[in-house]
Amino acid sequence: MYVIIAGGGVVGRNLAKQLVEKHDVVVIDLDQGVCERIYSEYGAVSILGNATNINVLKEAGIEKCDVAISVMRSDADNLAFCLLAKNFDVEQIMVRMREPEYESAYKLAGATTIAGIIDLMVEEFVLDIEQPDVRKLVSLSGGKAEISILTIPERAKHAGESISEIVQGDDFPDRCLIAGVFDVEEDRLIIPHGYTVIDELNQVFLVGTADRITEAAKALTQIR
Repeated sequence: MYVIIAGGGVVGRNLAKQLVEKHDVVVIDLDQGVCERIYSEYGAVSILGNATNINVLKEAGIEKCDVAISVMRSDADNLAFCLLAKNFDVEQIMVRMREPEYESAYKLAGATTIAGIIDLMVEEFVLDIEQPDVRKLVSLSGGKAEISILTIPERAKHAGESISEIVQGDDFPDRCLIAGVFDVEEDRLIIPHGYTVIDELNQVFLVGTADRITEAAKALTQIR
């Protein structure tokens, strides 16, 4: 995917570092030193300029952007970036919110993921980018743990296996728990045990940190 990150601060740099290996990443920042550091350390394309300037966004490739992330220092700048990204029909628009009063404005501006500055975790954005079929239900202890839900696709590699078989596999991470299974066909919630079998189209509740949930989701959605 083509990802544009507005803001090369700590969060922006960490996002670039995690995403650049799998995606085309462009970072926009006003500081030339920051841009040079991002390029030299992570190999991500960096553009010196204001991310709220439409010409700078065009230079960054906003017209082909799949994911736009705004982690600038002010809500006003982040809001302007969201509006411009929405104008170019960017599918996923993610933003760091500093003041809760801006939440409604961000939603109107087209933000699809809004993270508060206090509980912001880079992994939350990465999870939304790399596993869009995973939906976070709740964040616990300021982001130390999360509960997310995903649907097991048809022809999934692990469909038909028991939970004990799945969690013992090499591709399923440690410290991630399958806490519930919803059988859509039978319209019932299953409190799972080790012998509970996961079937195609079941909805699975995962508990763990965002990065562990990302790993588990990759394993559970892998197709045969």
